[in-house]
Amino acid sequence: MMTLRQLSAELPALPTRTTWYLTDLAEARGKQELFTRQAPQKLKVLREHALVESAVSSNRIEGVEVDKSRVGTLMFGRPALRDRDEEEVRGYRDALRLIHEQGARLPVTEATIKRLHRLCRGDVWDAGRYKDKNVDIIQTYADGRRRVRFCTVTAADTPKAMAALIELWRRGLREKWVHPLLLAAALNLDFLCIHPFRDGNGRVARLLFLLACYHCGIEAGRYISLERLIEQNKERYYEVLEQSSARWHECKHDPWPTINFLLYILKQACQEFEARIGQLGSPRGEKTEAVLAAIDCQVSTFRVADVQSACPGVGIDLIRRLLARLQKEKKIKSLGTGRGAKWQKTGN
Repeated sequence: MMTLRQLSAELPALPTRTTWYLTDLAEARGKQELFTRQAPQKLKVLREHALVESAVSSNRIEGVEVDKSRVGTLMFGRPALRDRDEEEVRGYRDALRLIHEQGARLPVTEATIKRLHRLCRGDVWDAGRYKDKNVDIIQTYADGRRRVRFCTVTAADTPKAMAALIELWRRGLREKWVHPLLLAAALNLDFLCIHPFRDGNGRVARLLFLLACYHCGIEAGRYISLERLIEQNKERYYEVLEQSSARWHECKHDPWPTINFLLYILKQACQEFEARIGQLGSPRGEKTEAVLAAIDCQVSTFRVADVQSACPGVGIDLIRRLLARLQKEKKIKSLGTGRGAKWQKTGN
């Protein structure tokens, strides 16, 4: 709550970069309604991709991974779960659906935060319950050395800190101290510094940021995975959190690295949404759109199986035809032959 407390004390001088991000996001919000009225059926493709990418990326950031061939079934089917990792990915999907279905009608409260934690942590003894022991953030180096990167709020003080966090968020929106997106980013930083749960704080923080964006009128996270964009910038994500958490307990920290990072992620999501809408305007079929969107989302090299897992219900023959077409157009290139061949985007 220290960042929100800072913002409540006096009107801050906004860094120039922050002002630019807010200007760009205001323009994006103005286009949002127009975009979402176009081709509702085609927007469904983006929603499904965002759901898959968000559940997979947010868990992968925390070291939770599932077999890629199982992703489509986990997201859209009802299979028997094989292990804890699958349970947590499926639970994150359920938390995302709750947020996307209710949007700004879902209040930012302690009860909501505990519910999101309970969903994404699954069947563990303390799902939906604040930590009962102190949990510090430990960094482990490759040579085995460890250091305390940040001392979080103690278990005894966590309920009081969370109550203050929610009250400051509500007051900030009501009294309009600063732009609401700054409050959303501050809420995210303060939540991570409080670290209210034994485990799963990172995932809940990303869900909470998505929900706060709905309350600020930005819905790009419904169609573009914020979690994927954060994963693609994971090193910077951890770097800014460390910068902004220094001296947080004394309320003398610098929140702007984290605030600007989150605004940057939102801007990227809005730009990608606008670009995808332009692509969806063409007369291609829905399954073709799904495959092209899945290929476009690949971060590094990928296989046919990766595209298949992101496009449940799409036949492999269509995927191969589209890969061949994109290769002919020099938009991708093959790095091998056979079923396990890898592909790579060229940047054209």
